Amino acid sequence: MNKSLVIITSFSLSAALLGLFGCDVGRNSAGICKNNPELCADLHKDSWCLIEKGDLIRSRYQLKLTSEPTGKQLYDQLIKLESYSSCIELAAGIQHIINTHRTEDRERAYAVSTQNLAQLREHTKDNPDLYLAFYRWTTFNDFPSRDIVLKAEREGSLNETFMISQVATHYLKTDLNRSKILHLHLMSHVDPKDFDTDWLLGLATIYRREQNVENEYLLIKANLIMSENVASQEKLMALIANDKALATQLNLDANELVKQLKAGKFVTSDLKYRFE
Repeated sequence: MNKSLVIITSFSLSAALLGLFGCDVGRNSAGICKNNPELCADLHKDSWCLIEKGDLIRSRYQLKLTSEPTGKQLYDQLIKLESYSSCIELAAGIQHIINTHRTEDRERAYAVSTQNLAQLREHTKDNPDLYLAFYRWTTFNDFPSRDIVLKAEREGSLNETFMISQVATHYLKTDLNRSKILHLHLMSHVDPKDFDTDWLLGLATIYRREQNVENEYLLIKANLIMSENVASQEKLMALIANDKALATQLNLDANELVKQLKAGKFVTSDLKYRFE
């Protein structure tokens, strides 16, 4: 793959990406810029969007150290470039009355970032790599790219949590049983620190459609315990016909479910069998 199409399309592209790469290492973005100024020449100079800018610089640096970038690396570059572009777009809207050059610098950086993003999207638009197919599906709702991801899931070669989660959500519309299997897989095997409470709501949606109000109540309650979401207690009770005794038991079950999920023990929990 020709790395000249990867990043920094408007700033010394050839110098940045065609063999002038050293073997210096580092994770500090300031240090990377000092030793590799071509990676940062198109970015804004002030302190806005520091996280997004730092992430983009580190992503570019990893590309610089790679002779042939993988689909995963290009996907990461796309995501980091998107985040940076969105942040600097907002920052560019802040007008400096005295230091007008700051506004102009951000506007320039935003314009270049959108150009870079468009060119990288164009460069990867036909790449069948799973990560890039996932990007096109979730960004542009590209059906052929979606089918690449769904095929990988059917073949058991989908390993990224964020991809499995997206497929599980997709199947809420077309295959409830498959969606249930994937949601339970996520709840069973994902590290507790990476647990997404929306998975509980996804599973609750399945039971709503199956008219299993007890499981729907239990999962919504668990979501409320684990997240900052709020819900009408009146509407929640209405799910189970205002049965207070049942609500008491389901609340206990919800707390136990949360305990198992936080401990990473859902896969061996008796509660798991309730949802299978």
